[in-house]
Parts: sequence; C-alpha cells; structure tokens
Amino acid sequence: MILTTLEGVPGKTIMEHYGLVQGSTIRAKHIGKDIMAGFKNIVGGELKGYTELLQDSRKEAIERMVQQAEELEANAVVNIRFATSSVAQGAAELFAYGTAVKVE
Repeated sequence: MILTTLEGVPGKTIMEHYGLVQGSTIRAKHIGKDIMAGFKNIVGGELKGYTELLQDSRKEAIERMVQQAEELEANAVVNIRFATSSVAQGAAELFAYGTAVKVE
C-alpha cells in the first residue's frame, strides 16, 4: 500500500478512484503520565509520555485507514491528512483520512 500526502503518486497514473477512507482512535491520558507532564510543565522539556501516546495513536489510525482501503481493493491512499479533537475531559481523537485509489 502506497501512502502519501501528495495528490497523486509521482511516476504513477491513478486508474481507479474509490473515495474517502478514514481511520480513527480515541485515547485517554494515563493518570501517571498526566502527573509527570504536570511536573514537566514546571521545568520545561518534552512530554515523552504524550509523544509516545500520539505516535501510537497515529499508527493505529493509519492502520485502520489502510484496512478500509484494502477492503476497496485500492493499492494507494493519496492526499492523507490528520486531525485531532478533544472528545471528553482527558480524551482525544486522532483521525487519519485520505483518498483510496488504484495506481498503475
């Protein structure tokens, strides 16, 4: 599966267009990581617990988007974008979406 943020795949021709595919996950903050993040806010620096949480969330959202594209028999997803939103106190959604296509 070819994944790209471009509108097409360089050197390839889009032969079929299957439409929007998407994947999402909603994650809640871990109370221990939240406390450590509070301490980090005082002294500054990277919030590694949250960095890992977002990396895992992106990976899971992409996997779900790819699964949807494979069900449509696409071999590429173009114009991929990510969005986040808060859905509840301490919980956020990470959303990945793009256009499923067949390239040749």
